[in-house]
Amino acid sequence: MLKRFASLLLLLLPTALFAQEVEKGGDQPEKRKRMSKPSRDFVMLQFTYEGWANKPDSVKTGGIGRGFNAYLCYDFPLKNSNFSFAAGVGIGTSNVYLDNQELSLYSATDSVARFLPETQSYKKYKLTTAYLEAPFELRFFGNKMNRNKGFKAAVGFRAGTLIGAHTKGKLDNNVVYKTNTRNHLENWRFATTARIGWGNFTLMGSYNLNKLFSEGEGPQITPYSLGICITGL
Repeated sequence: MLKRFASLLLLLLPTALFAQEVEKGGDQPEKRKRMSKPSRDFVMLQFTYEGWANKPDSVKTGGIGRGFNAYLCYDFPLKNSNFSFAAGVGIGTSNVYLDNQELSLYSATDSVARFLPETQSYKKYKLTTAYLEAPFELRFFGNKMNRNKGFKAAVGFRAGTLIGAHTKGKLDNNVVYKTNTRNHLENWRFATTARIGWGNFTLMGSYNLNKLFSEGEGPQITPYSLGICITGL
């Protein structure tokens, strides 16, 4: 009886081992497929420092200018290479603070934007702009099988149209003076962009190709930004 049981066990053991190997082999391709499914970096969230280049000495900025950009992009891989092209749409905002100055954009008598000494003792005073934008990027991924990991870099261009602007001054007693106007501001924004980093985090920068104010309607200031970009999905 014992010999028969041992013989049966020896016959069944290879079958069981073979079944386990088949089962493991069946899981591995699916597991590899799940692990290697690439991120397309559909979402880009950018937190930036906003600055003005080429501003005249008469324009005095202060504090830390802040901006936020949010884009949805579609990524087009370039064959089987580590490169891709991406295009998208989103919103870009900028807040730049003035130091003991006001910006006059709305006046029946002035045909240009004017930076004037503040008429009240503002706790803070800023110009805010918002743009509807389309970013375009040529992207490189060091790890094309998992773009959430590894080195990545991108160079690009973005075009935007001004959808809102206002000046806002806040007093110590929290009284706020706000003027909504796009007078004298350039209606379009064109900028070069660059990003470099690792995984879902990159350092980014942009530099405008045109000016903040329309030609002849204000100082020929060139906005720029530096910051952190979070990507994913």
